[in-house]
Amino acid sequence: MAAAKKAVLGPLVGAVDQGTSSTRFLVFNSKTAELLSHHQVEIKQEFPREGWVEQDPKEILQSVYECIEKTCEKLGQLNIDISNIKAIGVSNQRETTVVWDKLTGEPLYNAVVWLDLRTQSTVESLSKRIPGNNNFVKSKTGLPLSTYFSAVKLRWLLDNVRKVQKAVEEDRALFGTIDSWLIWSLTGGASGGVHCTDVTNASRTMLFNIHSLEWDKELCEFFEIPMKILPNVRSSSEIYGLMKAGALEGVPISGCLGDQSAALVGQMCFQDGQAKNTYGTGCFLLCNTGRKCVFSEHGLLTTVAYKLGRDKPVYYALEGSVAIAGAVIRWLRDNLGIIKSSEEIEKLAKEVGTSYGCYFVPAFSGLYAPYWEPSARGIICGLTQFTNKCHIAFAALEAVCFQTREILDAMNRDCGIPLSHLQVDGGMTNNKILMQLQADILYIPVVKPSMPETTALGAAMAAGAAEGVGVWSLEPEDLSAVTMERFEPQINAEESEIRYSTWKKAVMKSMGWVTTQSSESGDPSIFCSLPLGFFIVSSVVMLIGARYLSGMP
Repeated sequence: MAAAKKAVLGPLVGAVDQGTSSTRFLVFNSKTAELLSHHQVEIKQEFPREGWVEQDPKEILQSVYECIEKTCEKLGQLNIDISNIKAIGVSNQRETTVVWDKLTGEPLYNAVVWLDLRTQSTVESLSKRIPGNNNFVKSKTGLPLSTYFSAVKLRWLLDNVRKVQKAVEEDRALFGTIDSWLIWSLTGGASGGVHCTDVTNASRTMLFNIHSLEWDKELCEFFEIPMKILPNVRSSSEIYGLMKAGALEGVPISGCLGDQSAALVGQMCFQDGQAKNTYGTGCFLLCNTGRKCVFSEHGLLTTVAYKLGRDKPVYYALEGSVAIAGAVIRWLRDNLGIIKSSEEIEKLAKEVGTSYGCYFVPAFSGLYAPYWEPSARGIICGLTQFTNKCHIAFAALEAVCFQTREILDAMNRDCGIPLSHLQVDGGMTNNKILMQLQADILYIPVVKPSMPETTALGAAMAAGAAEGVGVWSLEPEDLSAVTMERFEPQINAEESEIRYSTWKKAVMKSMGWVTTQSSESGDPSIFCSLPLGFFIVSSVVMLIGARYLSGMP
């Protein structure tokens, strides 16, 4: 019997989408932007102490190889020739910090995740050294001094991990965000791997001058970071190196964007004033501000949006960052056990159609934009004996929408022109109740592309458009039209405002829970407060009764 003929689809482009919760590899047709196949692997998060969040860099790397191999197998089953994959782009969770040994390729410590809070006392001591009339950190980086960004995580590693200190002394250490770790490893690792990052990821370290587009000597001295361990900064679209192993050996890696910048590109927000909101582990609203840096007066970040080629101009964005969005669903699943899968949340919420006055502020890592309040912690309030797990599920979805409303309000005040609709993407947008809630709470239409994998699409577009690859045109007339699903507000404006103002009251109650504690110390006895889950579970069990949590009648 003759072998099945391989389908001819023209040039294909792959994208690694390495997020906080999972790794995926997706393959697109560069002429139509059609998603042909993908594979996904969930990533473990470790919580060694309260406020600490870590991941295993080797597990992350292995998951990338696994996703590539499995996707290539699936393409083979579809009779699609993988030799048509002409380039690979990388999109990644930003800020998460890795230090590894360049001689052995071994990580010297777990990856310290962007959500991690162990550096709060470092942030407080550093903030005292910034003159009130000259916040040079914010003016150079666009970022507030926060546990969120890489510089303070790297500082902690240099101060507390002897293996890291020794490797720096012996000139063996390399630092990078997840993109750097992956590109270095995939292009050869200890045998000639390319140590680089792109401008979007560099702009999230607090060490990068977003005006000169270079590592900043003054910032590195302020944080006491040796510049020799930093990666080379490249554009978001150029050939960095070739895959050195696996099914796609020899294919160039030619696109690199932090996940939120990748989603901005994937949503084709190339014009000044275009914005998108991505619902992943956190929630991130980015608005393209063109070639000018716009500094926020309302708690937003100024960041690099993209630079799509060595000789292409840099574009900037305003960003509203929310730490906990999809992570609250994972928390309900893994910590409280009131759902068995993330998809169940929609079913529970649909059963009641309301939170019945219950409000959930998931400030597990403090509050990000627009408050930047590290003392906040998660609370569930407005509970009665009538409250059950369905109301808590609904309140969790509402929390994602209320947080988006807060950053959208800040964005509108900074930009001066309110958004007439919100473009959305990310895994959570498959939840129709969430999307309708979002339209109701914002009181503007929410518009979702039929193919929600815009983060991976953006990385693929950058890779395919790179000089020397040239299989993906980014010219406006060549970009594929995208079909959209639209959600219109279905409640009146007054009800929307009442719910929002009650949410704001709950947010105020979440603040000031944590006083400064030496969470950087190695002594576990300093943790004077029990984990958040203990307090919430205890409160919920006492006030609601175990029968409601378990779903018993």
